[in-house]
Amino acid sequence: MNVDYLIVGQGICGTFLSHELIKAGKTVLVIDENKPFSSTKVASGVINPITGRRMVRTWEIEKLMPYAVEAYKAFGDELHVPLIRQCNILDFHPTPQMVLAFAERQPIEKEYLRIPDNPERWKGYFNFDFSIGEISPCWLIDLATMLAEWRTRLQSMNALSEQVFRWEDCVVSDDYITYQNITAQKIIFCEGVAGFDNPYFNLLPYARNKGQALIVRVPGLPRTNIFKQGIVMVPWQEDLFWIGSTYEWNFTNTNPTADYRIKSEAQLRHWLKLPFETVDHIASERPANMERRPFVGLHPVTSSIGVFNGMGTKGCSLAPYFSREFINYLVHGMPIHPMADVRRFSKILSRDK
Repeated sequence: MNVDYLIVGQGICGTFLSHELIKAGKTVLVIDENKPFSSTKVASGVINPITGRRMVRTWEIEKLMPYAVEAYKAFGDELHVPLIRQCNILDFHPTPQMVLAFAERQPIEKEYLRIPDNPERWKGYFNFDFSIGEISPCWLIDLATMLAEWRTRLQSMNALSEQVFRWEDCVVSDDYITYQNITAQKIIFCEGVAGFDNPYFNLLPYARNKGQALIVRVPGLPRTNIFKQGIVMVPWQEDLFWIGSTYEWNFTNTNPTADYRIKSEAQLRHWLKLPFETVDHIASERPANMERRPFVGLHPVTSSIGVFNGMGTKGCSLAPYFSREFINYLVHGMPIHPMADVRRFSKILSRDK
């Protein structure tokens, strides 16, 4: 069997890259073990233009967000399912200092920060002592549906191999790749946390980062917004909400922890006036990196091997735009953004393995 590209991984990066390659008329085979708790499958699916306690604009959001919105709409139309909706963040300020910080940032980021209409209506749902700020526009992506529907489409095209990728089955040359009985021009690794151990890209500045979330049922809570006060409540499915908080940089395993659940449920009880029921507790490791910029492009020495990874928590906004940049590079020789191009690490990637 011959294909133009082998793609390892069908998370958000592998999904967009395989989709764009097929649109460009290329043949692909995606190699992906069907794991229930990959980082994409347990992600919240939020595109947020303003992040952090300092409320600063996300890198390149002026380009990334409009492109992503149109890409998800078009992808959803192609798959005959809605994948994106606007769902602004209501930020419940926990302290007077955060009220002041929002007021100081709002004139600077007036394109994205505003005072919500009728904030008093939320007194019936939440306990809060201070004001509410709104981040707008924010977008919510139905990642679970997107991945499942695209997986079905790949299967219908005989373009998916559900297996664990094994390096011992891969033969690499400068001009092509052989994997089992498949020959490809190039192999692109969209493998998420497995990239930490990739022999061609393991010297990249990855940072191990664990995320946990509760899935809770909150009957009666409007699904019009994402709610934030230390923890974040994101509309999930039916009357369920995804409840997440901070990153974990020091951890011994990727299992859900009792401490996280106890702490998050206590925060919810303090903040939320409505009764809730925890129905699931999920966790995964994210492919974050120390630079907080993606890894996109071909290996500087072995050009038959590429990488599309390192999106961290910004995969929903980064993957659509940079999959298009990667395709334009592969097909038309156009440059990749220098802050995303993996060749910025040519010196360390050129060391003998």
